[in-house]
Amino acid sequence: MTDFQGGLEGAGKRFAIVASRYHEVVTERLVEGARSCLLQHGAAADAVDVVWVPGAWELPGAARHVAGLNRYDAIVTVGCVIRGETPHFDYVAGHAAHGLGRVALESDAPLTFGVLTTDTAEQAMERAGGKVGNKGWEAALAALELVGLHQALERD
Repeated sequence: MTDFQGGLEGAGKRFAIVASRYHEVVTERLVEGARSCLLQHGAAADAVDVVWVPGAWELPGAARHVAGLNRYDAIVTVGCVIRGETPHFDYVAGHAAHGLGRVALESDAPLTFGVLTTDTAEQAMERAGGKVGNKGWEAALAALELVGLHQALERD
């Protein structure tokens, strides 16, 4: 029996961070967390591209396009949807999650989900570098691990 797992090595790899601009004060922090993680794990600064879209609704389409370019070893998606007083949250968050899930299944490159779905702006800030950590960093870390796992599986 062989156990496979990925390492966390970004050197020589290319990454795309697809980010929603809506709730920009939050998403900029998520992008910075993702970028910092990739750079601290050896990715070159010019090997990390950031693709901005208007909102979380647009993330799946942009991620699909980025995946189709076949130029990235992994795609990290980040965004923020904060619950309001209408069902709009459910539609946007659901579409983003479902759409990104489809892209992840259809893409050869790993795609990770760093989209916050919170009840309040305070909860979002706590998850974008506050006391709960930075979910952008965590999504990038997962991307690194998955790239390593794909490489380990292909070598065997």
